[in-house]
Amino acid sequence: MAHHDSPYRITVRDLMHRPGEMREVELDLAAPAQLGEGLVAVREGSELELDVRLESVHEGILASVELDAVAEGECSRCLIDIALPVEVEFQELFAYHSGEAFEYEVQDDHVDLEPLIRDAVVLALPFQPVCRPDCPGLDPVTGQRLADHPELVTPEQRDPRWAALAGFEASEDQGAAEGSADSERD
Repeated sequence: MAHHDSPYRITVRDLMHRPGEMREVELDLAAPAQLGEGLVAVREGSELELDVRLESVHEGILASVELDAVAEGECSRCLIDIALPVEVEFQELFAYHSGEAFEYEVQDDHVDLEPLIRDAVVLALPFQPVCRPDCPGLDPVTGQRLADHPELVTPEQRDPRWAALAGFEASEDQGAAEGSADSERD
């Protein structure tokens, strides 16, 4: 639960119970806590750019959010430091207090975006981040980055169980001859 001084809390008093009213807010925040725990995370103090659209509807306040940030960490293959852009969008209804169960509700006169932002950012982070898609990783013997020492790259070893298939080449299937299926039906 966020504290009353949380930067993620936005006052919506002017929109409450006024369906059709809308307000857009741009926020540049320093992340008050780290978002993510894996090899990459949006670090505490990193800049979060939020474009928030708040719309009053009969059931509550609809929040549409676009967030941009930078996640920092290390490549899962070669372990160098990397920085990756994080771009997420989400939309959530903050319901007015009612007898129905809603996951998010308008609290007093504000909405708290913190759990939504945390969930969206963490889910957008790659599980195994890489510095580049073809990162060759580390040499298993010396521990040196193979990208910096291409002479250490050995030809790919084939699994001996696939040796019998080594002589086969993929066929170049051109598909069915044009019109052959139609002429057989006539």
